[in-house]
This record gives sequence, structure tokens and C-alpha cells, in this order.
Amino acid sequence: MRSKDNVMIFPGAEGWPFPKYLGSCGWLIVTISTKPLKSFYGASSDVAADLALQLLAVLESMKSNDLNYFFYFTRVDAGMFGVFSDGHLFIRDASTLGVIDKQEGSQWMDGQQEEKDIFSSLVIDNQSVLPPCNSIKHTQSLSMVCAELLSKLLKGTFLPPVQKKIDSALNICADSSLTTQEIAMAAQELVEILKPLRTCDSHFAYRYPDCKYSVRL
Repeated sequence: MRSKDNVMIFPGAEGWPFPKYLGSCGWLIVTISTKPLKSFYGASSDVAADLALQLLAVLESMKSNDLNYFFYFTRVDAGMFGVFSDGHLFIRDASTLGVIDKQEGSQWMDGQQEEKDIFSSLVIDNQSVLPPCNSIKHTQSLSMVCAELLSKLLKGTFLPPVQKKIDSALNICADSSLTTQEIAMAAQELVEILKPLRTCDSHFAYRYPDCKYSVRL
């Protein structure tokens, strides 16, 4: 998916994890200071936990959203994600992001072979041969992110008992040969481990002071 395409289809103002583009063609980006995700490798445990939870939340929204689209990555690397100065994570490079319309692709949801290609034509090269929809696992992006990003972001960051649990869940999550249920359960376990490690202070401006008020409630 070309980055400029999301300005009209998946605008950041509606909660999609993309930066804001301006202009009729969406080529001009205006944003506050950002850093690539890889610059946070070796960050403090609270920052690592927060970014990991944001990554997992982004993947969940890619799988389940109001528009009934299923987004998936064909590959991932740390340069594809950025972090605003307020701590909010976003997708800075959507060139390897594919989209399936689940409403149009009911055959794919049932695990059957579709008669026609139901991918949204949002790739740079529209003549590219795209894989059949039923070949894309629900957890494809999850396994990639666990293997390529979370394993580095969360490496050696926490105390031994917690780190051992995180590493164990990551190993399962990153194993694309496992069933979607096993991978999804490992990701959910990661969320449950990391949530208590997420602090609420002004350092995480994108969710402060909302997190403070929600705790009081």
C-alpha cells in the first residue's frame, strides 16, 4: 500500500496508525518530531512495554476494524515503524501492507478458494502477482512482528522471572509453523504480562493524563 493512499482511505484522524499527509495527492507530511522504532532497542522497561503493547494493539486493529478489512504485512523491519515525540507509535512505511476486504472475500474467511482476486489494489506495482487470500494466515503479521521486532525490543529488558515468561511467549508467537490459535494465545499472554509493566506518567504524553483518570475510575 502506498503511504499516500492512506490519506483518503485510512486517515490518521480516524484512528488509523498512519501519519497525516496533506495536499491533493497526499505527498506532503507535516508532523512533530519522530524516531524510528529501532532507536528504542535497549530502552527502559516501561518504554519497551508501552511500545510493545502499542505494536500488538496496531496488529489487532489491522485484523479487526469497523471497515471489515484485514491488513497484513508481507515483511516487516524496524524502519517501517516510527514513534512521535509524545510516545505514540505509527506505521511510517506502508509499502509492504496488503489489504483484504473481508466482506467481499467471504470465501477466504471460510478457507475456500476464491474465484477472483479480492485484494484492494493498493500496492505500488498493480501488475504484481498477489497470493490467494486463503494463503494469508490471520497471524502472519503477528509472527513477523514477534520474530523481527518484539524479540529485539524486549530482549533482556526485564527482571529474570518476567523476562523468561516474555521470551517463552515470544518464541511461540514468532513460530509461523504453529496454528493461528497457538500464536494468538501467545500474543495475548504477552499483552497480559506487559500490561502491569506499563506506567502512567507525563513521559507518555499521548495517553496522559487519560490513563491517570481511568485508573481512578
